[in-house]
Amino acid sequence: MRPAPTPSRIATGSEGAAVELFLPAAGGTEAWLAEEVRRITGGPAQAGRGGVWVPGTARTAMQLNLESRLAQRVLWPLASGPYRDEHDLYDLARRQVDWTAWITPDMTLRVDVHAHASPLRSLNFAALRIKDAVCDALREACGQRPDVDTRHPDLPLVLYLGPDEASLYADTSGEALFKRGWRDARGGSVDVKGEAPLKETLAAAMLAAAGWQGRPEDGPLLDPCCGAGTIAIEAAQMACGIAPGLHRRFAFERWPMFREDPSHWQGLRQQARERVHPPAATVHAGDVSFRMTDFAQRNAERAGVRHAIDFRAGDALQRPPPAPRGTIVMNPPYGERISPKGQGSPRTWTGREAFEDHDAGAQGFFGTLASHWKRHYAGWTAWLLSPQMDLPTVMRLKESRRVPLWNGPIECRMFRFDIVAGSARSRPAGTPQERTQG
Repeated sequence: MRPAPTPSRIATGSEGAAVELFLPAAGGTEAWLAEEVRRITGGPAQAGRGGVWVPGTARTAMQLNLESRLAQRVLWPLASGPYRDEHDLYDLARRQVDWTAWITPDMTLRVDVHAHASPLRSLNFAALRIKDAVCDALREACGQRPDVDTRHPDLPLVLYLGPDEASLYADTSGEALFKRGWRDARGGSVDVKGEAPLKETLAAAMLAAAGWQGRPEDGPLLDPCCGAGTIAIEAAQMACGIAPGLHRRFAFERWPMFREDPSHWQGLRQQARERVHPPAATVHAGDVSFRMTDFAQRNAERAGVRHAIDFRAGDALQRPPPAPRGTIVMNPPYGERISPKGQGSPRTWTGREAFEDHDAGAQGFFGTLASHWKRHYAGWTAWLLSPQMDLPTVMRLKESRRVPLWNGPIECRMFRFDIVAGSARSRPAGTPQERTQG
């Protein structure tokens, strides 16, 4: 964990004052996030383990919340320093931060704590001491203290604890950035045992690994097992120039320091709206389940990209290619959704179990899928996300790349297959520079 900047570099929130923002990222995506940040801001970004550091102002924080597809959050540094116990944490938060610039007594707060090799016995007590510092400062300045809201706080705070250094951040995002604002009240989940929606940030990472950015030269994109439609929707928004944060709200919009001059935020949102355009690349998606395909279409409608995705329900093992060349990006399904139409299995498997139970039919599904691709998808490139490290052996295909990615706590690989007619076993796997071995 890298500590926050020293107090001398901590800004009061004015447009000209610069700080070093921290953008947490999923493991394996840090380099892509740094590249994305440079593209968004036009400035520098430094990738490290667990995230990216970005020098910037309040406007930069707004811009990254609005535009970043890969960041989990945008954190603003407040205080940092050495500590030995919870009393040191209280002093750090009380002395280094002018809390009246961040919160008023009628607002709410929450403190989340992340620790690595911390000597403290209770992280809850550490959070309590930070909360006490904020409340005591407000009571002294205003005569009243803010309340705690553990679900939807106005000011979310994040405390990182190392062995002897502590760093305190304000979470400008509020809800995690994978929540784009288009899922329904259930979060896009469906009533299927073992089914869970893919996070939008992971879908964006899969597209980054594939090098697909929604440009005309990227060609068509296909997800033949689309589930809730996350990959296709993320791709369609890219193809239409829709900023990922355009349809949601952020915590910073309620903070006094950001509300002093709302013109910056209003201007950024207006510029994002003006950049929306007809799709520059075609996106195709579908699922063996008609119900899932319909659900994905409704999600796409809420995301504003229903017009940009060609949805067709059908079996991935029989689906013809929508174009002579293109890119397949998919998170393979398990259990009922890997069966042909009308032949769903009564049992549902999730994660590695679908591969380890050879009687489950998963082995046959992936072998048949590979055969179908070799017969009908020659010239296409396929990218599959899987926790099974020997997936190429299961599919009897030679991968040309394998990229480490984490799906939450699950270590996975993105496998790239360059599809040719007939057997691909003898096809070269590319140069060493093209391969990322996990």
